Amino acid sequence: MKRSLACCLVLAASPALLNAEPASPAKTTDNVEFSIGPDYADAPELAVKEGVPKGEIREFTMKSEDSKIYKGIAKNQPGTVPYERKVAVYIPEQLNRRKPAPFIIAQDGLGYMGVLPKVLDNLIHEKRVPAMVAIMINSGGGDSKGSQRGLEYDTVSGQYAEFIEKEVLPQIEKDSKLKFTKDPEARATMGGSSGGAAAFTMAWFHPEWYHRVLTYSGTYVDQQSPVDPKSPHGAWEYHENFIPKEKPKLIRIWLQVSENDNGSKKDEASLHNWVMANQRMAAALKAKGYQYRYVFSEGAGHTDGRVTKQTLAGALEWLWEGYPGKAGK
Repeated sequence: MKRSLACCLVLAASPALLNAEPASPAKTTDNVEFSIGPDYADAPELAVKEGVPKGEIREFTMKSEDSKIYKGIAKNQPGTVPYERKVAVYIPEQLNRRKPAPFIIAQDGLGYMGVLPKVLDNLIHEKRVPAMVAIMINSGGGDSKGSQRGLEYDTVSGQYAEFIEKEVLPQIEKDSKLKFTKDPEARATMGGSSGGAAAFTMAWFHPEWYHRVLTYSGTYVDQQSPVDPKSPHGAWEYHENFIPKEKPKLIRIWLQVSENDNGSKKDEASLHNWVMANQRMAAALKAKGYQYRYVFSEGAGHTDGRVTKQTLAGALEWLWEGYPGKAGK
């Protein structure tokens, strides 16, 4: 049964949008909003296949003492608190090192180690996405307000993107003897929950760096700390004010939320209902003419791994549509 987007925005716990199909929604171009589930199956692109080259993975650690941007905070502890963040870099065998490399940044990145490299191996081999580097980077730790992760991911500003640009990318270029592209069409960013909100924030404040965004259960809610008078409702401001009131930016976004996501029973006044927030993101993006895909996952929860394993391959393929390096060009 089809439902209009408007009806879904009225009730906090309203179940979903539009078509009760397909298994790989990002591959379909006729529609932009989909409902999937409640049953899920791993996409075939997750399987390790004979004859498919495996990308190299390099891991390293970044220390807060070496950062000029994020020195470290922790809940209920005054002053600077040291931390370490893990980083893993996927480099496909097919990458042309003589040219600046396309790449994707994955927030909470080591959580995607079991899926992203396998999917990219297959998609790159089949020339469904360009050969790209994947930078899977963890936060500085903790969660939500008052934490290092919350400061990095939930702050509505360009600071986190600037940290990646000034401190992370140069270190990887030096250590891995790579050169990253400056072309925003060849740069993508992704994440789940607050990591998803951070991915969108990177592109919103620095569209000259990022045009492609993928989010699972994005935290487009009021979770910013400390409060900024320019964005008093945190990432809720994106669908409440920023997207509706500002000129469209060159951002292509694939976003998802689950039926039983965080705060699904909370009212609008809470500013903390992930289902409502993502539905309103989709409505705002649609109204302004953005290139987007929105997936509502029935019977699923917050950043549900079953959803990721079913949709990631199709989402990445859709995300990179229009890029000249795709399909071996």
